[in-house]
Amino acid sequence: MSVTLAIARNETRRIFATPLAWSVLAIVQAILGVVFLLLLLEYAQSPDRQEHYTGLADYIGNGLYGFATLLLLMVMPLLTMRVFAEERRSGSLSLLLASPASLVDIVLGKFLGLASFVLVTVALIAAMPLMLLVGSDLDLGRIAAGLLGLLLLTLAFAAAGLFVSTLTREPVLAAVGSFGLLLGFWLMQVLGARPGITGDVLGYLALTSHFENLRRGIFSSADVIYYLLFTTLFLWLAVLRLDSERG
Repeated sequence: MSVTLAIARNETRRIFATPLAWSVLAIVQAILGVVFLLLLLEYAQSPDRQEHYTGLADYIGNGLYGFATLLLLMVMPLLTMRVFAEERRSGSLSLLLASPASLVDIVLGKFLGLASFVLVTVALIAAMPLMLLVGSDLDLGRIAAGLLGLLLLTLAFAAAGLFVSTLTREPVLAAVGSFGLLLGFWLMQVLGARPGITGDVLGYLALTSHFENLRRGIFSSADVIYYLLFTTLFLWLAVLRLDSERG
């Protein structure tokens, strides 16, 4: 565990030492801040819209969280593309694989470094709806469920992107591959709308279908387990890929 944490600390420092990470944080928060303000103005100026929602938290969750997932789908591959691809290109990956650290330690450490960035991002997003606690009757349960879903979904993005980064030495290819993979899981929800067992299976495997329940404030252990299994699967695939390279 100490080796994993040491790699995680090093990865966290490396992520936040790059202008890319701060640029992504700034752009994400700026865009979501504008979306948040527009949602508040629209909610206040359109009483007819209020009838379609159970409260301000429901309206914010449908708008802000939904837009955040789309935005994070596009930016997370930019963060994960360098995790292994750049180290392979520079030659430092060979040294890391030759170290006494196990492959599980390496993958988990890298993932925890990415998770630190995800936590900062979600915490900054959470500050927006929580600002409404003063002077409004906000459903904290719905807000918390949506934030949990957003956190789990983004960690799943990170795990998939980390795996794709183990497949190539070119960060740009890793970013494109990660985006394509995540987009494929995203579009499964559209294919899942078709009737039949195939549609049911694709709908269940879709990344966003499980997030929709949490965004609406419906907490289900099945949705949480799905994201945990998805994340674990791609971390395990990353370990297998590195194992083939070490061997």
